[in-house]
Amino acid sequence: MAYIPANAKWYLATIVEEIRVEGQNPNIIHKNLVLIRGDSPEQAYERAHELGTQAELQYENLSGKTVQVTFKGLNALNVVHDELEHGAELQYEELRGLSSDEVKGLIPRKEDLAVFRPLAPADRPDYSSKEVLEKAVELLKQDTH
Repeated sequence: MAYIPANAKWYLATIVEEIRVEGQNPNIIHKNLVLIRGDSPEQAYERAHELGTQAELQYENLSGKTVQVTFKGLNALNVVHDELEHGAELQYEELRGLSSDEVKGLIPRKEDLAVFRPLAPADRPDYSSKEVLEKAVELLKQDTH
């Protein structure tokens, strides 16, 4: 078993979800990194699985197609060794024997980082929720009156 500090209370789990839109391909896979509170690795594992299964849902998109979100499992579960504060190391990955070019390849341009990418590429299945979007439109209408 990995080293788990005696005072460890936080874990990072990568939850894998599959999204399927009726009549459309391809499927979409989300790998969601979530913070888990647990008194042990076993409890963290159980709580991560609970979050995954609670996120399963089915709904209709604006086109009237059924969207199914299914929890597939955990891709990773890691202990957070540091206290949660600015600069705390949350996770690390060790790579060995990389060339200078391979190391450079690990570093994307700023505009290619996830927080700077466009919201949604146009060539993917529409898995937006009709109900949520309709509620948002209603709220916007109420704010303008």
